[in-house]
This record gives sequence, C-alpha cells and structure tokens, in this order.
Amino acid sequence: MCNLYSVTKGQAAIRELFRVAQDRAGNLPPMPGVFPDYAAPIVRAGPDGRELVTARWGMPAPAFVMSGRTTDPLVTNVRNVKSPHWRRWLGEGSRCVVPFTSFSEYETTPEGKKVPVWLALGEDRPLAAFAGIWTTWTSTRKKAEGEVTCDVFAFLTTDANGVVGPIHPKAMPVILRSEDEVATWLTAPAAEALALQRPLPDDALRIVARGEKKDERMEVR
Repeated sequence: MCNLYSVTKGQAAIRELFRVAQDRAGNLPPMPGVFPDYAAPIVRAGPDGRELVTARWGMPAPAFVMSGRTTDPLVTNVRNVKSPHWRRWLGEGSRCVVPFTSFSEYETTPEGKKVPVWLALGEDRPLAAFAGIWTTWTSTRKKAEGEVTCDVFAFLTTDANGVVGPIHPKAMPVILRSEDEVATWLTAPAAEALALQRPLPDDALRIVARGEKKDERMEVR
C-alpha cells in the first residue's frame, strides 16, 4: 500500500490545476514526505465551487478492526468499494482529489531491507491527483491527543501496473491525470466515477528516486 507520498508544487499551482474557487487551506509549505495522519491538502466540491482545504490522512477503520482497540489505526488506502463501511462515502459530497507529485512503495532488497521507491508521472514530478474520499469524524487517533473531530481522507487503490507491480504487486493508487477525470470523480454518479478505479498505463508512470523517506527532486540511483 502507498503510505508515503509528496506534494511539492506550490499552492498556486494546486489552485490553478484543480480550478479551485475557495482556498481554505491557509499557508501550504512544500511537503516532500506525507505520512499517515499528517494534515495534507485535498480538493473537494463545496457550495461555491471547488474548495482547497487540509485534512488528516487516514479514514476511520471498520468496526471489526476497532474491536478491542482504544485508538483508531486509520485506513489510508481503500480498495473494496463494495464494503458497506466505504460505500457511505462514495457519493458526490464525500469524494475528493488528493494532490501529489510523487508517491512511494517499499521494495524489499535481497537482504530483507525495505527501501522506498518513488514514482511519478515524469522526472519533473508534474502535479496530479489521487482519487480520494473524505469525511468529518470523531475518534481517538492518538492516545496522547485524545478524542478529536476533524476532516479526514484516504485514497482508492487498484491493481498494480507493470511499473509498480515488480515493487509492490498487490496494488497502486488510483491516479487522475486530466480535468475530465477530476470532474468525473468529483461530480459524476458513483457508478460512473468508480470506473476510474483502474491502473495507469505502464508508459504513464516512472521511477524517479530510491532510498529516502522524502522526495525532493532526487535523481534515480
């Protein structure tokens, strides 16, 4: 699963690419390493057009996962959209896009070491989006923090393509590359939007870095 990504293009670039009408995100610094439960930018449909906001990465875990737990382990990647737990957030008002410039999967070396491998749509890390869902939720995410109510998000995954598969054969994020795909994900009926849950063509993705837990335009080693 993808549990690490980056978004290093500026806030103005996010607003422009995703046609944001309302920027409610405050000051967004470059984020070369976004980890679970970090606050990160998402774009969602609002009453006055698309909104840029921040939300914490990790949707609430299903009830069977929470059994016996006092803190929510969070779900960052969603695959089974037929599950009742996730179906409730597949309507238009709960879908969002998650801006990113690269994402990481962990490769296991012959020595058994887990090494981050960064993938992007090009060496220049063009801005794109994951197909995401969001909600406002009350739970205890960290014991020291206690119960909180906050906006949270996750993104969908699908079958791995030929680039991701050798690194992580089980899955890859659902990636949106055009305004038409973004508009469909945000506003179309669920059945039409979920047709976007498919892997990218192999030639649309490339490995751009290896070895670090953040991507700051590193060269491939």
